[in-house]
Amino acid sequence: MGALLEVRDLSIHFPGAGGTVLRAADRISLTVEQGSTLGLVGESGCGKSVTALALLRLVPEPGRIAGGRILFRGSDLLTLPEKEMRRYRGRQIALIFQEPTAALNPVLSVGYQIAEGLIVHGLMKKREAMAEAVRLMAMVRIPDAEHRVRDYPHQMSGGMRQRVLIAMALACRPALLVADEPTTSLDVTIQDEVLRLLRRLKDELGLSLLLISHNLGVIAETADRVAVMYAGRIVEEAPVRDLFRAPAHPYTRGLLRSVPRPTESSGPPGARRRRLQAIEGSVPDLARLPPGCAFHPRCAERLPECPAHEPLDLPLGEGRRVTCFLHHDPEGRPRDWAPAGSR
Repeated sequence: MGALLEVRDLSIHFPGAGGTVLRAADRISLTVEQGSTLGLVGESGCGKSVTALALLRLVPEPGRIAGGRILFRGSDLLTLPEKEMRRYRGRQIALIFQEPTAALNPVLSVGYQIAEGLIVHGLMKKREAMAEAVRLMAMVRIPDAEHRVRDYPHQMSGGMRQRVLIAMALACRPALLVADEPTTSLDVTIQDEVLRLLRRLKDELGLSLLLISHNLGVIAETADRVAVMYAGRIVEEAPVRDLFRAPAHPYTRGLLRSVPRPTESSGPPGARRRRLQAIEGSVPDLARLPPGCAFHPRCAERLPECPAHEPLDLPLGEGRRVTCFLHHDPEGRPRDWAPAGSR
């Protein structure tokens, strides 16, 4: 159906100690197709959330967008005057924050906070916008919406507050929803309800979705394509089935090995269970990245060139790309590759 959002070589920098530069995002390229869901996954500290903020030019100071392009329906958002950019925030691209307690104003009713975007963008007057807030609350399955529209955030459960954030994001009928860890603070049952709600709304309203998560299970259930982020860079991107069936990057394989399987938690008493394999080490300080491939100190499959050269982001077959010397040499020449488990 064509690209709705194209991010090209986006870099986000923060000043570090002693004049160093923290590269929160380093030449990020992503595409969200019209009507599709792109999952962005990686450990905490990889740069996922600041990438989401950059799409709306909301990178907190002293951070700055150091380069790249953000094309939304062909318009480069990084070139727009601030006044024009405000027309895109909430109206064309909406952000669902990961922590509703911090995102919601405690002294305003949830109904008014849903209606506010409609009022600010001049789409409705207050009375009409409040009526629309009731409709939106009912749409996201908040019971007794006509009465709960007057509630304050503290009067609602965590799951209900998350639904309020979704209603706020949908108020102006945006084309793209950016959901940043929308289920992190919720228990498993409520997580599933929120994810099913997002999938239903996406289909009913024809939305495109950028879903950011560290939870591969969430991504597997929801995304059409997956981009894996490590230390500020995209290290692998593929259709969701291809990535889970045959991960190409050692980091992706490590993430998948660390995910518990349903049978392992629900098997018979005394059954032998597979021990989860954590990725050794931790995400490096983005202001002091190791030379070469940033993942090589943690990688069990590293090659001699990994500490010496930075791998290129190159295609790997149909619809895939990867940043790894297992697949391309330092000059970008392809190497033979077979899916994980068949080597």
